[in-house]
Amino acid sequence: MNFVSLNYNLFLLCIVILYYILPKNIRWYSLLAGSFLFYFIAAKEAVVPFIAMIILSYCGSRIISCACTRTVRYRKYIFILFIILVTLPLFFYKTVFSPDTLTAPLGLSFFTLQILAYLSDIYTGKIYPQTNFFRYALFVSFFPQILQGPIPRYEQLGIQLFTGHPFQEKNFVKALQLILWGFFLKLMVADKAAVIVNTVFDNHELYRGCYVILGGSLYSIQLYADFLACVTLAQGAAALFGIYLTDNFNHPYFASSIHDFWRRWHISLSTWLKDYVYIPLGGNRKGTLRKYVNLIITFLVSGMWHGNGFQYIAWGLFHAFYQIIGAFTLNFRESLYKLLGFAPDNFFKKHIRRVFTFFLVTLAWIIFRADNLNTAFSMIGSVFTVHNPWIFFDDSLFTLGLSWKELLILFASVGILSVSSTLQEKICIRDIIIAQPMIIRWSIYIAAITAVYVFGTYGFEFHTQDFIYGGF
Repeated sequence: MNFVSLNYNLFLLCIVILYYILPKNIRWYSLLAGSFLFYFIAAKEAVVPFIAMIILSYCGSRIISCACTRTVRYRKYIFILFIILVTLPLFFYKTVFSPDTLTAPLGLSFFTLQILAYLSDIYTGKIYPQTNFFRYALFVSFFPQILQGPIPRYEQLGIQLFTGHPFQEKNFVKALQLILWGFFLKLMVADKAAVIVNTVFDNHELYRGCYVILGGSLYSIQLYADFLACVTLAQGAAALFGIYLTDNFNHPYFASSIHDFWRRWHISLSTWLKDYVYIPLGGNRKGTLRKYVNLIITFLVSGMWHGNGFQYIAWGLFHAFYQIIGAFTLNFRESLYKLLGFAPDNFFKKHIRRVFTFFLVTLAWIIFRADNLNTAFSMIGSVFTVHNPWIFFDDSLFTLGLSWKELLILFASVGILSVSSTLQEKICIRDIIIAQPMIIRWSIYIAAITAVYVFGTYGFEFHTQDFIYGGF
């Protein structure tokens, strides 16, 4: 079920009603039943392997915990064994099986990392295992976040799931605001940008040079808006039950370096890679060379997690080398800024760094989006060899799938996203709206709902498009 579909939202409404009807101490049962019903409806052929993963990891957590009383060596081997067993399904689906021969369990990439973090935290003594199997099953299967994250940690999400939360009107309204914002991001930004992106990338032989710049830039925006929409809708759905999921983005295109970008982009995955790959490899504790090797390995893992094509590996390596080159050239760049008369906190310097970072990220996203590595490098090469800036001033853009009215709506929506992101760094817009008189609040809500309904893009024949990260 797509998060912006009518069926999903009717399903969500039924679970919310059931949740608040039940006594507080057993409300979590409605979440458990709803999560497994959701998974069955969305991917009934994958229910058995999904349950098998839950049982395996639950047993593993109990055995690893019991093994704490044995020798360190014995405990280590048990931990490694269950890490391998839990990782094997993801490994085989990513490397051995093709999508045409066998369909991966829904959300496999996300709940595998969730389980691995859980087992690792038990092994290192950060948390104690959940002894109640059904509570553990709810932690793994909680339906708002299972498909596309954010990737939760047990200490952050666990206790929230099992506590019966009272109904609070203010928090409920703020949750609905999140859901409305998610609809805006998906239908008015991501899906509209997708029309142009698909035209450019699917016909890359025809669209070169500045077309690639436009397509790559819009793909950067599409991917961000699409993934942020999914996470926002997940946060909004969870908040209806009084449960708060961690933020997964912090305005990543405001980043002033690639290192800063990865502190802001897909935060739950970035911190997972840092905590369970980079730091266990040694992090930056064993010298500069080892630090860079660990960085490369970490981004290789990130690339392979996203897909089994060489372009995903190349995308990961690009980001690793961006950071390595950035570290090597930092002093030179700062000296150059100083020579040109830019103060450390200069306004123009900050925005020059943001634009350059966005350009580097976009080049990597072109590799990520292209059908294969050869196509990606051909498209990137045309950016520097084909010069056709006139496409932005004649009628060329209207050949990419959107009329001038739809283009206007897209660019206006991107502008709204940019302005709201700037404001969100200083204020909480939702709190300000809630503090207004009722007539103003509801005028805003009605205008927003109407705009999304009238101007949103619902895909071919008004069917909503799937979320991009659902494919990973």
